[in-house]
Amino acid sequence: MNMGSRAQPVSRHRDPGPVFSHFAPEMMEDALIQLATENEKRLSELPDEAGSFKETQIVEFVFLLAEKWCLDQPVRYQAVELLERFMIKQVEQICKCSRDNVRSQEREGSSWSSLKDQICDTFVLRLVSCIQLASKLSLHYNIVNSDTALRFLQSLKYSYTKQELLESELAVLKTLHFQINVSTPLAYVELLLEVLGYNGCLLPVKPLHQMCVQLLDFSYLTRDPIYSTLLETAIENSTPNQLQVAKFLAVKEDSMLLAVGIISTSMFILEPRHWAQVVEHLSSVTGVTSQSISEFSYAVLKHIVGSPTPQQHF
Repeated sequence: MNMGSRAQPVSRHRDPGPVFSHFAPEMMEDALIQLATENEKRLSELPDEAGSFKETQIVEFVFLLAEKWCLDQPVRYQAVELLERFMIKQVEQICKCSRDNVRSQEREGSSWSSLKDQICDTFVLRLVSCIQLASKLSLHYNIVNSDTALRFLQSLKYSYTKQELLESELAVLKTLHFQINVSTPLAYVELLLEVLGYNGCLLPVKPLHQMCVQLLDFSYLTRDPIYSTLLETAIENSTPNQLQVAKFLAVKEDSMLLAVGIISTSMFILEPRHWAQVVEHLSSVTGVTSQSISEFSYAVLKHIVGSPTPQQHF
């Protein structure tokens, strides 16, 4: 079936948002274990380039395009993660081919320059393909079809054909071995909110979820400053060395830490009286220490307010 051949996006009712308190306890436990296992496995296999394609401009481009096409939150996070995974794999493959095929130092420089140009020239096309694929992962959202994608690319003066667009989607799928439906940080956030509600933790779930989504957007868009603050807080030094930065990569890519940090920060903003209780619950459920959760909240709030946040509150 040609997934990119429909004339118009398939319009469906907008998702009203997650429904909480309808999850069987045994399913919650299994789902949480699965997410934790998936997170640990991913962290154990992190490439050195992890996070390289989550720069603010790239994330902002994806978010704005997803908004233009009326896509919901899960789609835009999935698109960012898809693009990141694909681009890292593509760079790894190109570097390997370059090393295998090049014989002289002079030709290597020329070959790498050509390969770099190739990556840059197709980057926007790949980005659009990742959004298309993300939109097709759920039947509840609008699907970005080839006509919609081509009109956008043509508005940027690109002259791709439908066939090239389809081949681009296929290139992403093949590069990722068709493993594109991975859990985003939003999935961690929503499952933890469900767990907290079941455990009787006092929290306004729907407003809290909305705040979590806003802060998750913010954390994607200000990723480097937030994690720089977190690293400086952890080592108690404003100038981390290269080894400390390298070791901190696993922290930057930890979806569970991001999720508990986002929930904690949201709770601090909406219901500060119950914040300590939520942090305690989150730590008990996930194994992330209360100190780590508090430090993450401090880092996020510092960049929200634009000035140092009194740390004694944490």
